[in-house]
Amino acid sequence: MQTLANPDNLTQCPFRGNRVGGAMGTAPQTNDWWPNRLQVELLHQDLPQANPLSDEDYKKAFLSLDFQQLKADIKEMLTTSQEWWPADYGNYGPQVIRTAWHSAGTYRIADGRGGAAQAMQRFAPINSWWDNGNTDKTRRLLWPIKQKYGASLSWADLIILAGNCSLEIMGFPTFGYGGGRRDAWEPDMSTYWGPEFWMGKPYDENMAGQTRPGHPEEMVNRGLRWMGTVKEEVHDLEAPLAATHQSLIYVNPEGPGGNMDPLDSARDIRESFKRMAMNDEETVALVAGGHAFGKSHGMVDSDKIGAAPEGAPIQAQGFGWHNPVGNGNGKDTMTNGIEGSWTPNPTQWDNTYLQNLLRFEWKQVKSPSGAGQWTPVDPDAPKTPDAHIDGQMNDLMMMTSDIALKKDPAYREICEKFLNDFDYFTDAFSRAWYKLVHRDMGPKDRYLGPEVAEEDLMWQDPVPKRDHEVINDAQIADLKKRILDSGLSVSALVNAAWSAAAIYRDTDKRGGANGARIALEPQNNWELNRPEELNRVLSSLRNICNNFNNAQSGNVRTSLADLVVLGGCAAVEQAARDAGVDIEVPFTPGRMDTTAELTDVESFEWLKPVSDGFKNYHNDKVGYRVQPERIFLDRAQLLTLTAPEWVAITGGLRVLDQNFDHSKHGLFTDRPGQLTNDFFRVLTSMDYKWEPTDEKEMIFNIVDRKSGETKYTATRCDLIFGSNVQLRNIAEVYAANDGHERLVRDFVKVWDKVMMLDRYDVKDN
Repeated sequence: MQTLANPDNLTQCPFRGNRVGGAMGTAPQTNDWWPNRLQVELLHQDLPQANPLSDEDYKKAFLSLDFQQLKADIKEMLTTSQEWWPADYGNYGPQVIRTAWHSAGTYRIADGRGGAAQAMQRFAPINSWWDNGNTDKTRRLLWPIKQKYGASLSWADLIILAGNCSLEIMGFPTFGYGGGRRDAWEPDMSTYWGPEFWMGKPYDENMAGQTRPGHPEEMVNRGLRWMGTVKEEVHDLEAPLAATHQSLIYVNPEGPGGNMDPLDSARDIRESFKRMAMNDEETVALVAGGHAFGKSHGMVDSDKIGAAPEGAPIQAQGFGWHNPVGNGNGKDTMTNGIEGSWTPNPTQWDNTYLQNLLRFEWKQVKSPSGAGQWTPVDPDAPKTPDAHIDGQMNDLMMMTSDIALKKDPAYREICEKFLNDFDYFTDAFSRAWYKLVHRDMGPKDRYLGPEVAEEDLMWQDPVPKRDHEVINDAQIADLKKRILDSGLSVSALVNAAWSAAAIYRDTDKRGGANGARIALEPQNNWELNRPEELNRVLSSLRNICNNFNNAQSGNVRTSLADLVVLGGCAAVEQAARDAGVDIEVPFTPGRMDTTAELTDVESFEWLKPVSDGFKNYHNDKVGYRVQPERIFLDRAQLLTLTAPEWVAITGGLRVLDQNFDHSKHGLFTDRPGQLTNDFFRVLTSMDYKWEPTDEKEMIFNIVDRKSGETKYTATRCDLIFGSNVQLRNIAEVYAANDGHERLVRDFVKVWDKVMMLDRYDVKDN
């Protein structure tokens, strides 16, 4: 591919006319010249300026629309075939189900990224993944619905609701639906999906021919770029990425690397769905349930198919994968290369998928496009009607990923259970689908609409509803005094509150102080939370909570969750007073305590950071090759912090002695426990020089230039605030002679923000 009117494939500056030679047809960018630069700008994505609907109250707008009429409009559209993209079997339901599945299916439990919540399927790189072929057509089919309802209906909500409606018109009883997803308005440039490619070649020519991907540290530094013409795959993506192959949602349907080994495929399926937070039964339910509908498309060789949307010419107007064969659609459609349907009734919910899979023996064949697939050995096996040619009957089809369910002993046992109990299978698929399309939405308080399922589900991290009045200002002041008089240190109280709140991640709205899971397994005993000290704090706070509640005559109560946060607030106020600044830290009561029975320990364990710069914690046993400061940036983004917020909260936490092991790294002060700006004054001072303690350059000595004496020690997560130019300029604000009170004020604002991140019971977000 060459740039228009630029046959030498050199970039021209549109303003000066100078030609600059660049890698892969573009001028070198900042990240190319300086690949080790920390991309702090990733904290400032999705700004309101990019959102043309920033003035809209989406919750109010969504709740005001006629939900039943909306569903009726969608269902009418699903059975109204369009000439420009004819519906298989006259029903767009299967196609829309696939689009909804692929929108939600990017979710991964390790960091909560991906999922349907922002309709990122509309943007690169996801919109141009080979596995998302022709989902662009689905969104155009849905456009009249979106156009009608405008700002009252996000793309994210529409795509998932359309998936539910598709299931319903084909006889499947859905478990429920919750709206409330808000669209993104720009690509997500921070999520690492695995190595992306340019024009069918690795970005770095030195990687050519590799099958294992580059490491996140190397690829993130280069930026996640995409030109949308790639069809080949890179195999064995590293954990915690949910897909096993580049540009796929889950696994290669032909088998790992196109190797049609069902047991190898089963291994990939299990690993991929596990990273998606699905167990074996949910996995089989989703695969068997999804493949009860529709067909796969593979009538044309992939080499004939045009570029994905991001690489398509301007006249394509956002359409990708142009197919020049025949009509380019209908009977000539090409998507993943595999051709055929799994059942004799592709638009009806039934159990024939499992019946066919387990009843017949299957042999390997090739699709018209040359992809590997399976067909029954028995010539008398049922046939399936052609999707577009009346009266034509075709052989059934299975993918290697289907045969895997038959060959893997654990999967087969589940298949047989589903086959023998269709009602149980229906319920299992209904619940698994509900989980799939809502997993990244967070607490049920965020769900909108009349079809939200009443049942509380473990994967939603349920917290009991408040059943009492909250404490008033006088009672808050009394409880603060009791906490500070208990003998608990400022450092210990701050640690308990921060440990409870700061595991929140905005990607899937999990974690946070509400529920007091800081007192439960597994969070209670995480090494980075200083568990021995933490449990002393929790014991004291529990006694204060019980004594207070027992003394109340009315319906006013407090909770351990509230007191953990209140203790941190009281400690920050004390630390500020001790440093000479009087300030009140905001506190909003109303948190509730959850129970061990309402906590999925295995799922919650995924929230444990492997590295947390806020506490100078880095678990080297994980084997990450990514520098700690890069993971620190990621942690800040998960907390929705801006660069100034990140700087302010970190500098404050350092002088409040928050290192996980009480080490002195970054404790650039002679008065720990006081909320000073000492961290920044030392960091920006030229009285010191910074020397690594070994060749790994993970720990540093802060040496007095005159005496040669080591005054302090530091980690990379300390020194990055003086090394990175953007962060240093912010640090200098707080290091200035007038910076102390500003730091205290800004620290308190960020503190309150983090304490409130999960309070969807009282905030609209």
